[in-house]
Amino acid sequence: MNKILVTGAAGFIGSHLVEALLADGHEVVGLDNLSTGHIQNLRAVVDHPGFRLIQGTILDEPLVRKLIAEADTIFHLAAAVGVFVIQGQTLESLRTNIHGTEIVVAAAAQHDARLLVASTSEIYGKNTTIGLREDDDRIIGSPLKSRWSYAGAKAIDESLVAAYTQECGLRAVIVRLFNTVGPRQTGRYGMVIPRFVRQALDGEPLTIFGTGKQVRCFCHVQDVVPALIRLVKSGRACGRAVNLGSTEQVPIEDLARRVIEATESDSPVTHVSYLDAYGQGYEDMQRRVPDCTLARDLVGFNATRTLNEIIQAVIDDQRIRRENS
Repeated sequence: MNKILVTGAAGFIGSHLVEALLADGHEVVGLDNLSTGHIQNLRAVVDHPGFRLIQGTILDEPLVRKLIAEADTIFHLAAAVGVFVIQGQTLESLRTNIHGTEIVVAAAAQHDARLLVASTSEIYGKNTTIGLREDDDRIIGSPLKSRWSYAGAKAIDESLVAAYTQECGLRAVIVRLFNTVGPRQTGRYGMVIPRFVRQALDGEPLTIFGTGKQVRCFCHVQDVVPALIRLVKSGRACGRAVNLGSTEQVPIEDLARRVIEATESDSPVTHVSYLDAYGQGYEDMQRRVPDCTLARDLVGFNATRTLNEIIQAVIDDQRIRRENS
């Protein structure tokens, strides 16, 4: 049994990870400031004898150092996420995503703990290569546009991890997540599938930002979480960045139609310009598709759940939440 710290434990991915770790018999401490995470996400384990949730921030350096000193392994998932959060709270997001991560990374190196840092496909920016590999170039817009502040901050995070690994012996792996989706995810911060599902269930128009021709790949959280656990234990993954995602491509306009069909909704589809949705200066990329060969070679990763299964899982989750509210 390991002692594990999960930052962002009450978030969408964090809560699923906590459940999996406890099921494996580990002792887990969760840290979350509940800014975008929710205590309800942990309702299945909140009374588990092996779990303790601490409400706090990764910017609290004494607290983070104390918790990491008591842990063998750290999963660092806490971050400012979502387009609307980044656009509306850019300065606070930068502080959280850069300084908060540095605090976690430095403490993990000091105490020789294993560390997994969650990064993002946003790293690749406007690179539209089909099958993005971990060593592909980043193509991003102006650093003066808040749209790219998140990608810039996560890139600095990755550089910090690499430097601590090379110079201080940190045992760490970086995971670049490509549109992880599933139960408990909210559309409140810009995540498209839960937003579409909520609109369809409410009979509202499904709002597509931009043309709808942009192509994305969506991966079920239950495919991602086991890979996170295997990667943090893999000596071969140490010091590397690893893509995790599905390669099943879908244009956003087709995604909207699939959600309408799956919910049996009469909702129409409407288009909203990026200017109206996000304000001045927003830029998007037309395609983002990962190559996950490295994850498969390292830990046998395979995204087994289809997009239709993902959509149905989100529909079922939202319907249950409505019944219980």
